[in-house]
Amino acid sequence: MLLDARQPDAIAAAAARLAAGELLALPTETVYGLGARADDDAAVAKIFAAKGRPADHPLIVHVADAADAELFAAELPPVARRLMAAFWPGPLTVIVPRKPGVGAAAAGGQDTIGLRCPAHPVARELLIAARALGVAGVAAPSANRFGRVSPTQARHVVDEFEPGLWVLDGGDCEVGIESSIVDCSRAHPVLLRPGVLTPDEIEAAAGEPLRAPDAQAPRASGTLVAHYAPRAVVRLYAADALRLALAESGVQERPAGGLAVYSRSVEVPAGLLARRMPEQARAAAHQLFAVLRELDGAGASEIWIELPPAGSAWDGVRDRLSRAAAAFVGR
Repeated sequence: MLLDARQPDAIAAAAARLAAGELLALPTETVYGLGARADDDAAVAKIFAAKGRPADHPLIVHVADAADAELFAAELPPVARRLMAAFWPGPLTVIVPRKPGVGAAAAGGQDTIGLRCPAHPVARELLIAARALGVAGVAAPSANRFGRVSPTQARHVVDEFEPGLWVLDGGDCEVGIESSIVDCSRAHPVLLRPGVLTPDEIEAAAGEPLRAPDAQAPRASGTLVAHYAPRAVVRLYAADALRLALAESGVQERPAGGLAVYSRSVEVPAGLLARRMPEQARAAAHQLFAVLRELDGAGASEIWIELPPAGSAWDGVRDRLSRAAAAFVGR
């Protein structure tokens, strides 16, 4: 069921849905999330079942503000507070020690929990309305089947799930890829998943360098090797390699829709299904998942993608593309 957030009482109806322990897809500035109240393990279990997601793969809990974050955190380390002050509301998730007895299912059974305060105005209204009904926070991974392309439009969610799912339509997502995730639960901050925030921006706010993940890092949402994959096979190429592959492939003889190309600098043969990648990283992030869904929907069996340029601004886009391609290694 599609619920227009601009309509009177839409937010109230959506908040009541969450308070009742039911699922609700909601917009954030990053991607649409499949939400349930995070303080109810039975409600959270519905998320895992709907997505086909392993129950030990943790979710991110969305809260209205830093005060609500304390309802789930055993403590908020100083570095987490600095990052929250700098980037909340916004596309940053902090992982902190979890308060015992709260949010165990959302945390995938770990003693840490990921917390984020979204910037999308509809998400913020919803979280505040739900809080008034006793909902401390909303666990919300991306609203898609596990491992598939994240949705950035309400229609993407409708296409993914059964008609009975309530989808709060707040328009297109501004950011377009998921939040950066920083583990703040140990001695030093660790970047577990890149987003649109650059490491330099995060380090400036943290007041210390980010460390690389190690074997002791907590599990975090969206960090599996293979993830964010369309149905079509994704292949990544450097620009010169893509030009050569196109020249050698005889693409003019391929059936329409058999091959699609998403490139920034490579000229694509006329008549071939293709989309142009923006020159700016944030613009590319904004459209990335929508383009993958579009090309998938057009019937492409393979999507050839030009690798993004070097530079930390592109880390989030590069991360999502590498995980999408990893799903098809060996095929």
